[in-house]
Amino acid sequence: MEMPTVDMLIRDIPEPLKREIELAAREVGQSVSDKAIGLLRKGIVAERPAREESSLSAWAAIRSAFVSESAIGDEYAEIMEKIEAERWRDGHPATSTALT
Repeated sequence: MEMPTVDMLIRDIPEPLKREIELAAREVGQSVSDKAIGLLRKGIVAERPAREESSLSAWAAIRSAFVSESAIGDEYAEIMEKIEAERWRDGHPATSTALT
């Protein structure tokens, strides 16, 4: 099954970068468009680990929300206990909810 394609216009590409892409395309017998698509794809893939590493776990995100509302005391503990109980009921042992 072929994926639908779209056109994209990228403005203000520095001339030296444009020449590099053209040269790289010529070296491997590709069109400039195909080479640019490949380079964009590699760039996206290269950024994925950085995005994944910086993302918060669900527990950390919930804690962060409580911290931002200055509600990290008993209210946080009570809600996290309820979440942990639900996870155990579903057969998934919970991660530590210790306040650090």
